[in-house]
Amino acid sequence: QVQLVESGGGLVQPGGSLRLSCVTSGMSFSIYTMGWYRQAPGKQREMVADITGGGTTNYADSVKGRFTISRDNAKNTMYLQMDRPKPEDTAVYYCNARHRSTFLGYWGQGTQVTVSS
Repeated sequence: QVQLVESGGGLVQPGGSLRLSCVTSGMSFSIYTMGWYRQAPGKQREMVADITGGGTTNYADSVKGRFTISRDNAKNTMYLQMDRPKPEDTAVYYCNARHRSTFLGYWGQGTQVTVSS
């Protein structure tokens, strides 16, 4: 049974920092492209960043230079380092796993991130 569990969300001030984690189980982690998505109230879910098993990364323009995605294949865990967050980054952040060949995907339950002073 595949499980993705996010943690690390909360309230952060603009310009601060926060790190999200996604711990996975029940899957061969290294053969999945992992990604962070977010959904703000009244908006569609959007991709924030993703990373292949080999470490190739891709970012939404809105977070380039501020957020960093990484993964530890030995720990079956993915991270999102959020530096200099802005109020518009406020959303529920979801972890996603997508098989590199079949594109079968899984989602975590989400973690709320609120950027506010």
